[in-house]
Amino acid sequence: MAAKPKIPRLFYTLLIYIILSFVSTESAPEEALITQLPGFDGTFLSKHYAGYVTLDESHGKKLFYYFVLSESNPSKDPVVLWLNGGPGCSSFDGFVYEHGPFNFEMGSNGSLPMLHLNPYSWSKVSNTIYLDSPAGVGFSYSGNQSDYITGDLKTASDSHTFLLKWFELYPEFLSNPFFISGESYAGVYVPTLSHEVVKGIDAGVNPKINFKGYMVGNGVTDDEIDGNALVPFAHGMGLISDKLYEEVTSECQGNYYNPASDNCENKLAQVDRNIEDLNIYNILEPCYHDKGTLETTTANVKLPSSFRKLGETERPLPVRKRMFGRAWPLRAPVKDGIVPTWPQLLDSNSVPCMNDKVASTWLNNKAVRQAIHAEQASAAGTWELCTDRIIFNHDAGSMIKYHKNLTSRGYPALIYSGDHDMCVPYTGSEAWTRSVGYKIVDEWRPWNSNGQVAGYLQGYENNLTFLTIKGSGHTVPEYKPREALDFYSRWLMGKTI
Repeated sequence: MAAKPKIPRLFYTLLIYIILSFVSTESAPEEALITQLPGFDGTFLSKHYAGYVTLDESHGKKLFYYFVLSESNPSKDPVVLWLNGGPGCSSFDGFVYEHGPFNFEMGSNGSLPMLHLNPYSWSKVSNTIYLDSPAGVGFSYSGNQSDYITGDLKTASDSHTFLLKWFELYPEFLSNPFFISGESYAGVYVPTLSHEVVKGIDAGVNPKINFKGYMVGNGVTDDEIDGNALVPFAHGMGLISDKLYEEVTSECQGNYYNPASDNCENKLAQVDRNIEDLNIYNILEPCYHDKGTLETTTANVKLPSSFRKLGETERPLPVRKRMFGRAWPLRAPVKDGIVPTWPQLLDSNSVPCMNDKVASTWLNNKAVRQAIHAEQASAAGTWELCTDRIIFNHDAGSMIKYHKNLTSRGYPALIYSGDHDMCVPYTGSEAWTRSVGYKIVDEWRPWNSNGQVAGYLQGYENNLTFLTIKGSGHTVPEYKPREALDFYSRWLMGKTI
């Protein structure tokens, strides 16, 4: 009887690899798969998943995520976590209004918004996780009210726990490059969470996250540097005169954030009067769209002094409805380390200003919540763009030490800034990136998108890059979607912007 031919060991190795590869690509939890969305009649360009990750069984503490696979090559493309700020604002802000897979069109006569494919979605080049964090924000919640008292450090720790549990649910993405991104108060969330992830990697925590870098847009970073950025911004944009700029500079000696004299306070009050009727999120945008909107908002809307203590009283300001709830004013009153959320900064008569109608109409619809596996209002509460349900402690201090630690260890950082944002002005972001002390390796220059100058950048050693987006406000992908996708995709791929 003839001997059976021996099958090479390499064959078995390849067979096992193929089987494991097939299993891994199919391991995403099927119960999280989204098969349809009310308001959208087309075909998804990639798979969508959503659901909860439980952080604390005893408390019933759960964070909600929406995961959009890349439309290009999901098995190889980066996985990017997106965080909106506040503190207290849902990351569905980014999903609905900025770089999600759909553009939303308000329905008529009370009907649901209509969804159309977004040609500039970040899912064109990346797998994107939209996370509602901390518990109490968006669809995330807890059965124990004590979990709604939190802060920078606890939020970072909880978000790290979320990531570890999330990758256990989606292990097929563990080998993909992983990045953390966000805007506004996520200028605190992103570096503190990045720090937690790196600590976990160093400690050998499993699953091991393939962390490759982070990105922050118009981000809160350092109270003093950011707080002192408004006056130079206002002067550079032609919002205050040379004479007033010279006077306020002389009286305040560059210390606008914490004025030390009455003369300084008086000059800052003059600055405030010059800019108080502007849209702080984009000085090019109107504060209202039409006379009807103005009539319904001026009597109700009150905006605290937007950064600095320019006076103890709030002032009336007509504001475009959807612009509120987007960012934390750098110079808002912070007492005993407690950061006020946007609704807490506004009095009870200002609720209409917080109403983000398109997102609220869609996300509070029972069929929508069922389709995306979010708890109904009886469990998770009514979805709000920004909530006052949490009490938040700013307990991490300046972010500069975090950025320096991360970049010095080789993790690339892209710090981008819409150059017409007066909430977190580019002048502060430019100043703190320069203050890190790194050598300039890419001298200030324009960068292009679609054949046009789209902004300017300056590159530092250790892969720290500061980039502006010309004509954009606080939420860059909302104002400049094409340009945002351009710099985002180039940076993720390690290409020159």
